[in-house]
Amino acid sequence: ISEMDEMNMGVLVNLSGSWGDRLAGAVSNMEARYPNRIVTFANVDFSGMSEEGWTERAVAQLRTDIEAGARGLKVYKNLGLDVKNSDGTRVAVNDPRIDPVWALAGEMGVPVLIHSAEPASFWLPRDIYNEKWLELKLRPGRYRPPGEFATFEEIMGEHFDMIGKHPGTTFITAHMAWYGGNLTKLGEMFDTYPNLVADMAAVIYEFGRQPRNAKQFMEKYKDRLLFGKDTYRVSEFWTYFRTFETQDEYFPYYRKYHAQWRLYGLGLSDDVLKHIYYKNALRIIPGIDASLFPED
Repeated sequence: ISEMDEMNMGVLVNLSGSWGDRLAGAVSNMEARYPNRIVTFANVDFSGMSEEGWTERAVAQLRTDIEAGARGLKVYKNLGLDVKNSDGTRVAVNDPRIDPVWALAGEMGVPVLIHSAEPASFWLPRDIYNEKWLELKLRPGRYRPPGEFATFEEIMGEHFDMIGKHPGTTFITAHMAWYGGNLTKLGEMFDTYPNLVADMAAVIYEFGRQPRNAKQFMEKYKDRLLFGKDTYRVSEFWTYFRTFETQDEYFPYYRKYHAQWRLYGLGLSDDVLKHIYYKNALRIIPGIDASLFPED
């Protein structure tokens, strides 16, 4: 909390709240100690999806978790990649058995933050033409060999199909849906799906190498973007602040295996910054104390 105060961070969102007793314990622990400072999202247990009654149990559990104080639902990338049926077949992101879960989130007014797939480069040959070559060399488990996983295009196609089927539910696509390097494509998705917003976690290096284009994009879609950070490391937040808030040029990114290039500041206006830092979150995530974000 003291570190949050030093960064002028009003609220932190914990996306790993789990479900059941663990979720309820996390919520009560945080609210008892530091009310309104840490928001907790629930998760879904996808094990046993082939068992009879899984959908009904999942829906009942999410309802219980929201009633216990969960402010949203976080879905990890294992859905679409390696969640399996009992016969070994892959569970698709848009599997109809999950539809009632998405629908309940909409009915109860909480957003679904869903991480689908990974950077498209993880599916490409690991050669000199792949800009993620170093990351895949240092983290070989991130590579998605042909035939072992569904393709990037297939998983993201399921992702957006699912969003389209549930217009009453707000979906936060994690990591800009991995289209930070193709903002035209993401803009098309925003125009197609009014219930879609995106978080910017772990893709700041995409914005910093195209500052003029990224600035125009954020000005146009300022009400569809949420500040996000993939891991809590205080030192890394400052690269985000510098990229968004300054017009500094040619400064380093903090994790070289993610990006070997340097970044340029976007120099976003106060209006755009307020939207991505907190105004959109106040609109999308229920129960955040707005007094933590005074307009002046």
